[in-house]
Amino acid sequence: MGWLFGKDKTTMVSPENALPGRPTRITTPGRHAVLDAPLAPPYPEGSEIADFGLGCFWGAERIFWQTPGVITTSVGYAGGYTQNPTYEEVCTGQTGHTELVRVVFDPAKVSYEELLRVFWEAHNPTQGMRQGNDVGTQYRSAIYFHSPEQEKSALTSRDAYQKVLTESGYAPITTEIAPAGEYYFAEEYHQQYLHRNVNGYCGIGGTGVSCPVGLTSGEA
Repeated sequence: MGWLFGKDKTTMVSPENALPGRPTRITTPGRHAVLDAPLAPPYPEGSEIADFGLGCFWGAERIFWQTPGVITTSVGYAGGYTQNPTYEEVCTGQTGHTELVRVVFDPAKVSYEELLRVFWEAHNPTQGMRQGNDVGTQYRSAIYFHSPEQEKSALTSRDAYQKVLTESGYAPITTEIAPAGEYYFAEEYHQQYLHRNVNGYCGIGGTGVSCPVGLTSGEA
């Protein structure tokens, strides 16, 4: 996508310069194409939500829907300023959003700490406003937490993973860790994209460095 006004697409837009958006929400599909579960609330009783940004959301979503214990996944936009943005708007960098995967999971079957391990190992969290060949603020690494417990686990896991990354020669982690805000569902053709387009683009690639799961929960 083209860059408006020639701005550096790795620089976050300010709230006052962000696109205004619109009051109307994008229509959300009813069921997950793979898991046959609802994409939008209400979710099953006892389920929890985890929000992760790790580059292009097409490949990122597939990693999580393949994870045992996950009830449903969807892709959308979060962490920015524009109301109900379109994909084309997000790609200009003028909305402030990152491409996000929302993961609804059963904590009795998979822990938040295990999802954090999947998150860290699935991408390179040291690259700032890009992921591989995908460059721009919408590809930044991000964790948006939904509780103090999630925040603590996210920060603890970041510090644990930083240690092993540093030992392997990697730069400091640049992942944004912040409270979950407004989540906007992406257009229907993005949902479960790699299920619908088996040869579609997947830009996800990790560092090859394993994340110590025990450390993410503060057990070590």
